[in-house]
Amino acid sequence: MVNNSGSVDLNGRNILVTGGSGSFGKHFARTVLERFKPRKLIIFSRDEMKQFEMQYHPAFEGQGCMRFFIGDVRDRDRLERAFREVDYVIHAAALKQVPTAEYNPFECIHTNVLGAENVVQAALRTGVKKVLALSTDKAANPVNLYGASKLASDKIFVAANHLSGTDGARFSVVRYGNVMGSRGSVIPYFRKLLAQGADALPITDPRMTRFWITLQQGVDFVLSCLDLMQGGEIFVPKIPSMRVVDLARAIAPHLPQKIIGIRPGEKLHEVMVPEDDARNTLEMTDRYVIQPPFYWWSGEIYRSLPSVPEDFRYASDTNPHWLGAKDLTRIIEALEPD
Repeated sequence: MVNNSGSVDLNGRNILVTGGSGSFGKHFARTVLERFKPRKLIIFSRDEMKQFEMQYHPAFEGQGCMRFFIGDVRDRDRLERAFREVDYVIHAAALKQVPTAEYNPFECIHTNVLGAENVVQAALRTGVKKVLALSTDKAANPVNLYGASKLASDKIFVAANHLSGTDGARFSVVRYGNVMGSRGSVIPYFRKLLAQGADALPITDPRMTRFWITLQQGVDFVLSCLDLMQGGEIFVPKIPSMRVVDLARAIAPHLPQKIIGIRPGEKLHEVMVPEDDARNTLEMTDRYVIQPPFYWWSGEIYRSLPSVPEDFRYASDTNPHWLGAKDLTRIIEALEPD
């Protein structure tokens, strides 16, 4: 499991979060304010209502370092204005719903791929020190457009280190699985159905497995990677798996399950480190580090780490760490409302 023993020092720093009014951005901002005294904490997003609600939330109201910046990652000029004097950028903005991306491919590409390019270009032009992009297990061996767009985004951020020079911005990626309790995830959806008096919970396929991580674990992992990153790595946390049928049974043990079939673009199981990345993957106690296969990569701080076997594959169905019903119940009870 992720232990996140290290964490970057954000005191006196200027930090910007794209997509900052979403589930991750709000939890990240709250954690930063609890642990550090940043000079500025900038929330960059295109949703004015979410920003308005966030400004007047008890966790953020009256915080003098908070800044709220309306903008879209599709707009490079706006990003450049927002990135001025920023030290660290956490890139969380994305279109994330698999079926939505399948039916709206142009919108997905504009935000997830061209938006990634805009973030890179803006960071290079404004002197940002580090950019850490959030990715997804769906980017590994993708079968849907969302995953393919995030794979392209990952490649953009890794290759961006070619452009920054020895003293320019550093770009790295964090890749993890389903976030428990985040907006649009299955747990709030099942709980909503329960509240509405559903007589069964819909299951796409009884064999389906997924990786699971809580919002707080995701935030802690990002902070530790921001400290560790040299530029070019893809960081993968060691997190548990669970069958979706077991999750539904833990949430509503009294309800039957209705099999509705896999949706467009869905996999039975997710992968975070494919076999073809194994030759470049190192193992730490709480994470894997996929190194970039480029000539400029030195990775000196990782030299003592062991490599994974050449046929290694980190997948949700063969993961050695599994969540039980009691574990999930405890986690759900501790979840804060988004």
